[in-house]
Amino acid sequence: MTIKLALLAPVVLALGACATTGSNAGPTEVSRYHLGQPIAPGTVAIEPVNGAAQISPEYTMYADAVGTELSGLGFTPAPTGSQSQYIAAVGFTRQSRGTVRTPPRFSIGIGGGSFGGGRGGGVGLGGGLSTGIGSKTRELVQSELAVQLKRRGDGTIVWEGRAQRPALLGPDEQPGITAGRLATALFQGFPGESGITTTVR
Repeated sequence: MTIKLALLAPVVLALGACATTGSNAGPTEVSRYHLGQPIAPGTVAIEPVNGAAQISPEYTMYADAVGTELSGLGFTPAPTGSQSQYIAAVGFTRQSRGTVRTPPRFSIGIGGGSFGGGRGGGVGLGGGLSTGIGSKTRELVQSELAVQLKRRGDGTIVWEGRAQRPALLGPDEQPGITAGRLATALFQGFPGESGITTTVR
């Protein structure tokens, strides 16, 4: 249990900082690997990383997000009846990491002040009482998107990447929105520097 708490501590601190600025998510960490050679765009088929058994409505959201990013890079779906030059194998996870108590939006402090009641008189209020308003217990989720881009002909993986981000569950952290954010971060500056983990905010 101590180890788990220690691992979560940086995430909780990052989210605590985000809560003060109105964001419900920490930064996205992106890692990418490739052969260091130019990757010529071509036709591509997007498939689950472990086969058709993984296809689900949530998978479709991630696959569509990846397809949008690849399209912007010049990759296109293969024509009907033909095989694509590339396969983009897509995998994702979305797991609960417990709950976090967010800081209150504002607080009311009572103490140290006084109200004058006329000449020579006054009423003092003290005691250092402070109460927070707006604090909530929120579920912490860790979302991850992983993509392998490989040549269909020989199965060589020419590029692969992984993007992950912690976030407090809420209306702006639904699967479709999260999928788009992760895919955008993952393909930013494609192909990126190999073997380096970067932070995208």
